[in-house]
Amino acid sequence: MDIDLLAKMVKEVVMDHDSVTLPGMGSFVAELVPAAFADRGYTILPPYRRLYFSPKQGDDHLLAELYAKSNDVSVADANRILVDFLAEMKEVLKVRKTLVLTGLGRLRATRENHFFFVADENLDIYPQGYGLQPISLKTHEETAEPTPVVVEPTPVVAEPAPVVAEPEPEPVVEPEPVVEPEPVVEPEPVVEPEPEPIVEPEPVVEPEPVVEPEPIKEPEPVVEPAPVVEPEPKKKSSFWKVLGWILLILVVIVVLAAVALAVVGRVAPEWLDSFLYSAEELEILHQ
Repeated sequence: MDIDLLAKMVKEVVMDHDSVTLPGMGSFVAELVPAAFADRGYTILPPYRRLYFSPKQGDDHLLAELYAKSNDVSVADANRILVDFLAEMKEVLKVRKTLVLTGLGRLRATRENHFFFVADENLDIYPQGYGLQPISLKTHEETAEPTPVVVEPTPVVAEPAPVVAEPEPEPVVEPEPVVEPEPVVEPEPVVEPEPEPIVEPEPVVEPEPVVEPEPIKEPEPVVEPAPVVEPEPKKKSSFWKVLGWILLILVVIVVLAAVALAVVGRVAPEWLDSFLYSAEELEILHQ
């Protein structure tokens, strides 16, 4: 037996049954999903059968009976061959984490070795739904039903002879008087005043400067040098004091993170699990 033969047998069994047991591993379960709305109610999805893997084992021997019938062996021998093969496949799945079941999908294992199944996109195990397609309501416009028109018979009344009215004479439209344009009055030119001549002031004669005698220079006082102020020695910072503060801050951060994680685990455990597990792993844990 190989994995391709196992996938073929499982698909053949689930076409007529709702579940098939894999001894020592779990069961493949097929359930009917009814029609539903999608795309905000604008699309109707047809019903279909969904295949998933459950860790719960049933008590059927459908795979062993099918193998015994196909290979002309007893059911006991077929069950023994199936159990040995599934035990070996289980250990391989724990190491590789993924096994491809041709025509069905992929059987996977989490870090904790919990098994789950991802069906193939083209998997069809619902023969009764052959030809069913999604219906989009966006392309179907509602048409109003035509209302029947009831025509009632009208009584025949003798109409009087039509009176021919004499045409009234059309009124004569008098032409509008032609309005002559008013003459354009040009503005009178503005006479600018002549500029007055600018009278330049007479130059002012400055008196000659009086030369003052040079002042007698006094001897400059001797400036004594300022005393040199020696800088005070810088205080050396304590290395161990700074290191102690850093370690104390790190300890406080670790304690606060542990308390916050404990509070989140009690208040919103589902939100915390969404960071630790994938959607497929959460679905298996909730089953």
